[in-house]
Amino acid sequence: MINFEKTVDIIHRAMDASVVRRTVIANNVANAEVPNFKRSEVNFESELKRALESEKQKPVLELALTNERHIPNWRPKDYRTVQPRRVLDYVSQSKNNGNNVDVEQELMLSVQNQMLYTLLAQAETFEFAQVNLALRG
Repeated sequence: MINFEKTVDIIHRAMDASVVRRTVIANNVANAEVPNFKRSEVNFESELKRALESEKQKPVLELALTNERHIPNWRPKDYRTVQPRRVLDYVSQSKNNGNNVDVEQELMLSVQNQMLYTLLAQAETFEFAQVNLALRG
């Protein structure tokens, strides 16, 4: 079970990634007609998922460390080290001028991102409402 502090921290990190994503989408749209411009996207959720799953993937046989300089055979990735990462998209189809920004797709991604941000804000409100309810009861 995830505790309150960790839940709120994950929500904050996801909201921060959403703000970065909004900036990246706006930059993509602004450069939609610039020759040879390659769109960017933000990678965050998949890395966060891997970090959270690594906490549960403890090996059957964990080696004992007799010296602090020994390398452990397993170390979970701390979710707090995961940061939103901007990635250039070289895979998608380019226009004749070498630009690969599809404005309609970017606008759809913008709407999805805004909906995600709203959902995260509601989730955070719910978490604090639960604490408030517990304190009153």
